[in-house]
Amino acid sequence: MKPPVIPRVRRNDFGVLTPPELGEWEPTLTVTVVIPAHDRQETLDLTLAALSAQSYPEHLVDVIVVDDGSATPLRLPEIVPSRTKLISSPPGGWGRAWAVQAGLDAATGEVVFVLDADMVPHRHHVEAQLRWHHLAPYVVALGWIDFTPAAGEPPAQAQVVAALEAGTEESLFPLSPHRHDWAEQIIHDHDGLRTAPSSLATRIHVGATVSYPAALLRSIGGMDTSLVLAEDTELGYRLTQAGAVFVPDPRSRAWHLGLPTAMREYAALKRYNDPYVADRVPYRRYLRTEAGRQWLVPYVDAVVPAGSYEDTRATVDALLASSIPDIRVTITGPWDTLTDGRRSPLADPDLDLRLIHAGFANDPRVHLTAPATGTPPFRLFVPPGWVPSAGTVERLVAYMEEHDTGSLRVALEETAQGVTAARLDRTAALSRAALVATPGEDRDDLIDALFGLEWVDGETWGFTRRPAVYPPRKKPKSELELLVAERDKEITHYRRRTAALRAEIAQLRREAGKNGRDAARWREKAEAWRREAVRLTRSRDRTALKRAVRKVRDLAFPTD
Repeated sequence: MKPPVIPRVRRNDFGVLTPPELGEWEPTLTVTVVIPAHDRQETLDLTLAALSAQSYPEHLVDVIVVDDGSATPLRLPEIVPSRTKLISSPPGGWGRAWAVQAGLDAATGEVVFVLDADMVPHRHHVEAQLRWHHLAPYVVALGWIDFTPAAGEPPAQAQVVAALEAGTEESLFPLSPHRHDWAEQIIHDHDGLRTAPSSLATRIHVGATVSYPAALLRSIGGMDTSLVLAEDTELGYRLTQAGAVFVPDPRSRAWHLGLPTAMREYAALKRYNDPYVADRVPYRRYLRTEAGRQWLVPYVDAVVPAGSYEDTRATVDALLASSIPDIRVTITGPWDTLTDGRRSPLADPDLDLRLIHAGFANDPRVHLTAPATGTPPFRLFVPPGWVPSAGTVERLVAYMEEHDTGSLRVALEETAQGVTAARLDRTAALSRAALVATPGEDRDDLIDALFGLEWVDGETWGFTRRPAVYPPRKKPKSELELLVAERDKEITHYRRRTAALRAEIAQLRREAGKNGRDAARWREKAEAWRREAVRLTRSRDRTALKRAVRKVRDLAFPTD
């Protein structure tokens, strides 16, 4: 029996998926709803009441409430879904990410649905998101949030259930004018997010109501439990790199009881989050403006196979000098063959490999084995001996971002043996291709279908062969050469000042022609420039500068 064909979504255009109408289909996937909670007993009661009245089949749903160290331990209220359990966060950590991960570890559903404890979902909330998961195993479905100040006496659990069953959920709470305007604007401007580029679609990931394929979420390691805030932003980034498609569904509505921290304390929250986000989310380029900084997750991960010492060093040196500072280089090679045993140092069969190791083993930007941390959005392969210019990588990445391309092949040289090429791949494209590929299918063809693949000319984009001698031999300059260089520097400075003088004198002459009283000011200014020129004669090359002074004098005081 052949495995089912997985639908292929190009970029984030989920329009190829046709969800069934609510209430007119037969669900089959099991779902675990994970609710992280800290001191929210009152709102948790309403969340659980609403979950007990969902349209999604009850026998396919289980609920895990994770008590994240509440001052007064949480309890399960009277009305809850039939398969609901309460657990405590394990020791060793705290915060929302820690609690969600505890729920994920205990979850048995094929889909994990995370819902905050201050959310009251509408009747079709779970069903609206789960219908997308039945269509493709890499969809991340997002709910639609209505905010309420939740002032006054909250409704009872029974009232919430009755409203959901009657279809009058919208009357449960007063509607706040506050909304996720930025998110809704992005969704609106990009055809429901279908035309959003990869680096933008990830920003819509808000963890208050969102569902994931459990296998996909676990494949990327789940939550980053080292974070106590910004965990949604970081997770959305990693899901993008894993090949996820983000689908916001306006039919999956829920009330948010009270305004979230992001609305109440935006400036303080941003100040807290920025360093954590900068370290983990390379897409936020405005947070990485400092020259020379290195980050946990680089923007580009470059791979250079070990060749000759000179070839490899030239390529790696050029990559490290790139105008993109957050680039990480891995040199691949059989490093385990290098031993410390007695050998002939100059006749060592592994001499080039040993020299490469000696040259880069202590550079923190270079790895000799694949680094275990961080998933960069771009992966670059460059054969040894080919040298990109300082701006090459930045230009290639900018082109890929502009066109949301999945891969660029850079033709470097064509010989009888074939084409030598570098390549720059979008990590999300590689991951998506791996998710939908069938046995024997060509990966490049698949990347082209999912994101687009282009060939470009290496010379046009700044690739060249390394110099014949590498590293270049540069003898130190003699004292005479240093003196000449210093003189040339001073003369260049003088020429610039002279050009400025010419422009100012011309302006003063024009002014003097209009008003005779300005003539005195013009002469005074010219005299000041003459004195400045005389000062320059004190430099080493007196003859050259004296000639320059005479030119200034003739210019300032013409004889005609």
